[in-house]
Amino acid sequence: GLVSVHPGARAQRSAVLWEPGVLVTSEQGMPDHTDVPVILPGGAAATASLVGRDTGTNVAALRIELPAPPRTAAAVPHVGALALVLGAADGAPTARLAMVHRTGPAWDSMAGGRIDQLIRLDARLDGRDEGGPVLNAAGGLLGMSTLGPRRRVLVIPASTVDRVLPQLLAGGRVAQGWLGLGLQPVSIPAGLQDAAGQDSGLMVVSLAAHGPAEQAGMLPGDILLQVDGAPAPHPRAVARVLRGDRVGAAVPVRLLRAGVPVEVTVTIAERPAA
Repeated sequence: GLVSVHPGARAQRSAVLWEPGVLVTSEQGMPDHTDVPVILPGGAAATASLVGRDTGTNVAALRIELPAPPRTAAAVPHVGALALVLGAADGAPTARLAMVHRTGPAWDSMAGGRIDQLIRLDARLDGRDEGGPVLNAAGGLLGMSTLGPRRRVLVIPASTVDRVLPQLLAGGRVAQGWLGLGLQPVSIPAGLQDAAGQDSGLMVVSLAAHGPAEQAGMLPGDILLQVDGAPAPHPRAVARVLRGDRVGAAVPVRLLRAGVPVEVTVTIAERPAA
């Protein structure tokens, strides 16, 4: 079920019919408007409706009245295994043979999304291929192709797509936790490192009015040291705590305020819609 998506006048992406009536593609480069031209297998033009997107996992969902072929789940790949990267260019199928270059455990994207497994491919990918399915040698679906940092070819695992897709179809986005903080990484002066118990943290540079952090009593200039018992040397360490399933949870936050360690409790809220 390969479809060519045309998010702009010259831009193209590939998409896969993930389930009946639902296309999945790479969120990168998708337009702000909801009507997206597509070219179906065989070359017929149609219009799909963009109903949801998540920058964290790089998944976009579109609705179109088309049946979806059955798909076979794939086992966790191993390094050196072969993979088939499929795409669509103007409705015509494309294919690239790749090798699994690296695998690893779940990881957090730079946009704060949780990806269930690292799968990096030794392959080339252009804009037209991105967003198509990636299969293993037995035809099982590993996930969706995407270009990551430094144009590395990554696979968004099928389990990740299956996890976020219901939220995208129901509400257009994936719920994320929010503290209402603007943070800047800083080094802690040598004379305060014993009190802090670490040599770096995150300075509070802004607070959202009436946001969770402000309501908990946090102040500009505080240095955030730990969230929920884990060190917070960089913003992504905080993002790990702010998964959508943590909304409503009260978490301890350890701060350094005027050289003195302070603990407050912050209740994670849902990030407001942009």
